[in-house]
Amino acid sequence: MKNKMVKFIPFVIMASFLMTGCNQNTSNTTAAIKPAVTTQAQKPMGPKYKGKISGKSNKAKSISIVVGKDKEAKTIMVKFDDNTKGVEHASKGHAAIIFYEMRDGQPWATIIKPKLAKLPQDVTEIKTDELKSLIDSKADYTLIDARPAKRYASSHIPGAISIDTKAYKDKAASLLPTDKNKLLLIYCGGPT
Repeated sequence: MKNKMVKFIPFVIMASFLMTGCNQNTSNTTAAIKPAVTTQAQKPMGPKYKGKISGKSNKAKSISIVVGKDKEAKTIMVKFDDNTKGVEHASKGHAAIIFYEMRDGQPWATIIKPKLAKLPQDVTEIKTDELKSLIDSKADYTLIDARPAKRYASSHIPGAISIDTKAYKDKAASLLPTDKNKLLLIYCGGPT
C-alpha cells in the first residue's frame, strides 16, 4: 500500500505547480522529497492581507495589493515606512502577505512576506548549499527543472532534466526514476 502511495508523490508535486505556478522570484531554494519532516516558522500576529501585488511606489511609500478572487477581488492601498520589514517582497505581480496595523484609519504595513505555495506532505525545502553538497558527494538523486522549457534551454543546473508543468503528463512517466524511493530534487523559478 505504501509503495502505491509513494508513486503518486511526483504527481502531487507537479499538480501543486499547476495549481499555484512557479513564482518567478529567484530565491536560492530547492524542494526535495525526503522522509516526513515538518517544520513550522513562527507566524507574526495581527491582521493581514493576502494577495497579488499590483503596484508599489517607493516615492509615495505605498503598496497596492489585490485581495479576494473573481467578483470579490478588490485592490487595497497599504502604506509602508522605514520600520516596515520585508518591503523587498512587495514586487508587482508576485503574491504576498502584508501584516499591518491601522493608523489614522489607514493600514500601515509592519511585515511583508512572500506568499508561498504550501509544500505537499513529505516534501521539504533545502537550501542551495545543501544541494551543492549532494552534487559534490555524487549522491543518488534525480534533479528536475520544473521551469518552462525556454528557461531550461537558456540555462539550468548541470544534470537536471526538464519536466515543466505543460509537458508533465507526456514526459514524467518516461523521465522520472522507476525506483520510487529515490530522492527527487525539484526546482523552479521561485522559492517553492
